[in-house]
Amino acid sequence: MSQNTYNSPTRRGTSARRTGVAAAVALLLAGGLAAPAAVALDRPAAASAPAAHDQRGTLLSVTRVAVLDRAAVTRWLTERQVDASGVRHGVTAYRLTYRTPDATGRPTTATGLLTLPTGGAHRPDLVSDTHGTMVHRGYAPSVGDDFGRIPSYLNASAGRAVAAPDYLGLGKGPGTHPYMDTASSVTASLDMLRAARHAADRLGRPLTGDVYATGFSQGGQVAMALGHALESGADRHFRLRALAPVSGPYDGPGVEFPGLFDGRVNDASGIFYVSYFLVAQNRLHPLYKDPHDVFRAPYADRVEALFDGDHTEEDVFKALPATLRELLTPGFYARMQHPTGTLAEILKANDGACAWKPDVPVRLYAATGDTDVPIGNARSCAARLRAAGVRAPVLDQGSVDHFGSLKEAAPEVVQWFAGLS
Repeated sequence: MSQNTYNSPTRRGTSARRTGVAAAVALLLAGGLAAPAAVALDRPAAASAPAAHDQRGTLLSVTRVAVLDRAAVTRWLTERQVDASGVRHGVTAYRLTYRTPDATGRPTTATGLLTLPTGGAHRPDLVSDTHGTMVHRGYAPSVGDDFGRIPSYLNASAGRAVAAPDYLGLGKGPGTHPYMDTASSVTASLDMLRAARHAADRLGRPLTGDVYATGFSQGGQVAMALGHALESGADRHFRLRALAPVSGPYDGPGVEFPGLFDGRVNDASGIFYVSYFLVAQNRLHPLYKDPHDVFRAPYADRVEALFDGDHTEEDVFKALPATLRELLTPGFYARMQHPTGTLAEILKANDGACAWKPDVPVRLYAATGDTDVPIGNARSCAARLRAAGVRAPVLDQGSVDHFGSLKEAAPEVVQWFAGLS
């Protein structure tokens, strides 16, 4: 599910996995995360914008963070080994700051990236792109100028506007990220669509209201749940047109959690996801009173601080052990294999992303080579949709790793969306 250990640690041997993850993160830090010089457009929302300070999706500020012509977009994607043959336009990207509730319903703010094509239709359709797992707030799409922007630049350069939420607690938003709390991620994503609509109006590129939803990893699950919210009438300004999530962890109880113990999920990624999940969920639900109830020493004394939004993935991997058995107490290790109580309730609450009947075309992208989010998640989602009467093909991207599934699938998603127009 991680979007910053992009070249997922799938090689045999703990040392090799650790080295691969550290190298990938170091490469990101050295080569891609320096944001381009920003041209500030921060100012109070226009008088025509909603006046209520607590209104969801109220636009607070717009800051231009990137301007790329067509050649620059092509070069940017090619440098990241992404097919750039669909590039038709340059792009301009903006960081939006907007109002939204936090995971407990209290008012807060969040940020996200709005990317507009420099050509194409005056009133473009809108793509919602929800990103994968991130621990450092600086990796979020509106801040980090690297892999988190691949779907934004692909779709915008093909002629559509793209709204990519940072989620709560990432980017320039306050607090910590409630990782794998699908409900609050959907809320932040929906409110990002609202903020994008207001910003696009102000920037002279009003939107049609048609929404094409995609997302990667954690964001694949969010995309499916956001689609459900849109089809249920969450906002009258938006009409869902298609769903194309990539490598989402749709089936926690049936695939992702069992995969931690049967080899389908590699050890290095499993430790990362489990520690992030337990710490983040305990901030919302009473999973444990003391970290020592869940984590072994010395990890119990450090694990919560690792997920404050200011540590990098490299920091996290260096501070954690090689296996789940080394990380978790014997009792909680057993509980993870057979979830009960609050843990089971959390998994159930996050397990309904595919339990509905979309009235739009759906494609599920995944990869047999993925050992972060096994392809069984997509097959499980397809089975649920099929039981509801919806045919959603699983498009296997082959032997590539987790991030490789995005690099392969993202250009295909752009082409499919174009064919549906």
